Amino acid sequence: MQPQSKFQPTYSFEFFPPKTEEGAENLLTISERLARLNPDFFSVTFGAGGSTREKTFETVIEIQRKTGMEGAPHLSCIGSTHDSIRDIINKYRGHGIRRIVALRGDMPSGMMSAGEFQFASELVEFIRRETGDHFSIEVAAYPETHPEAANAEKDLTHFKRKVEAGANSAITQYFYSPEGYFYFVDACEKMGIDLPITPGIMPITNYTQLSRFSERCGAEIPRWMRKRLESFGDDRASIRAFGIDVVSHLCQKLLDNGAPGLHFYTMNRAEAVLAIWQNLNLTSTPGRLSENRLIYCGQA
Repeated sequence: MQPQSKFQPTYSFEFFPPKTEEGAENLLTISERLARLNPDFFSVTFGAGGSTREKTFETVIEIQRKTGMEGAPHLSCIGSTHDSIRDIINKYRGHGIRRIVALRGDMPSGMMSAGEFQFASELVEFIRRETGDHFSIEVAAYPETHPEAANAEKDLTHFKRKVEAGANSAITQYFYSPEGYFYFVDACEKMGIDLPITPGIMPITNYTQLSRFSERCGAEIPRWMRKRLESFGDDRASIRAFGIDVVSHLCQKLLDNGAPGLHFYTMNRAEAVLAIWQNLNLTSTPGRLSENRLIYCGQA
């Protein structure tokens, strides 16, 4: 018998704010397609130092209005003040948003001061102090260790601080070695950390782009995968087919061994995610549509 997660499984999709009107129209089409899978929520990223603050707000509200699905804006705190964060969370609360992905974020280029927040744990604590239990708060987790962490033990300690500050659940950086994820979850449990840690899943469609992202965020691409992807050269069809197969097997192994759902980094594209979803036979999940649909009410 396969182990079952002790947490209710959640499935979610992540987008980034589009830069053009054409991109915005395309994203709405993609979100409507993915909404048919009835995810638990759609998340929308937040640029360094709040550089996409208004775009994030507009995107999450519009997606929620158009699809009827729950929207979850990312909120990073680096370079921010208490007043600016207070303004953002009150604005979201006024529009009926009930979930936030709370992050430290990256220091924007040219900014010298970290602002009034240094760590994501301080942001989580601030949101709880300001809004009580209004928001379900997601935080980030790093099975392969945060690239700026001194070591894995200190990274775990920092993660525990975010949990103790009031996080409800966590989403991991993407990875391709399930063993690292399960080892991380076991290490968390030994430290008394008890919350769902949902694997972040990055579909593979563009090896050059993936390699660049992975180098920056510290996500390991196993050597055998890297060599196979390099062998395809510019053959995008082969890269996509291989990527869908590999990531589908990764997701199946994670779910079979008790992972509490999946969070897909869509890169504002739907095809690879839809193919993986179909391979996992998640379309047959009963009862999700009636349970998770919401009615958008605008200002609350």
